[in-house]
Amino acid sequence: METQQTASAKLFIGIDIHKRSWKVHCATDLFAGKSFSMPPDPLQLRTFVKKHFPDHEVSTAYEAGCCGYSTHRSFISFGWKSLVVNPADILRKGKVRFT
Repeated sequence: METQQTASAKLFIGIDIHKRSWKVHCATDLFAGKSFSMPPDPLQLRTFVKKHFPDHEVSTAYEAGCCGYSTHRSFISFGWKSLVVNPADILRKGKVRFT
């Protein structure tokens, strides 16, 4: 009997988007991942994902803000799932919320 892969590996990317840089956190369904800063360029993020997570199904999320939806449209064009979320709906630790 041959084994078959029944689920694809998943990559989840959370991004804190600003005009001059992005703070990115990558995690898979198996490990917590890593955080890093990068220039605000969707193509550079796609290059990183292709290099380090070539066969993963990618989902991204970032806060709606002043930078518009061009990043969202880029992620969709890469074939990724993308969410643009309301900043008030993002869970934060109590300490961060009141400082």
